[in-house]
Amino acid sequence: QVQLVESGGGLVQPGGSLRLSCAASGFTFSSSLMSWYRQAPGKEREWVAQITSAGVYNYAESVKGRFTISRDNAKNTMFLQMNSLKPEDTAVYYCHRPLGGWGQGTQVTVSS
Repeated sequence: QVQLVESGGGLVQPGGSLRLSCAASGFTFSSSLMSWYRQAPGKEREWVAQITSAGVYNYAESVKGRFTISRDNAKNTMFLQMNSLKPEDTAVYYCHRPLGGWGQGTQVTVSS
């Protein structure tokens, strides 16, 4: 079955960086569109970024220029490099396969 496992979250000061990982299994990762979402306390889950099987990417306006999505098809892993983090980036970040599958989420907290 589809399994998505996020890691790399944590507490970071404003302006800092984190790199999230999503380890995938149970499907053909290399041919799958993959996305990152996030959900802040009291808010709806929102789309952050996506990357196609060919490596074409798109970002939400709120993270454009600060976040970078990438993938390693040989390792069945997707990444989200987050730089210049802001307190409003605080959320649980989820890995998502649009054809079906969500990870359990990893908490990112940006605070001084």
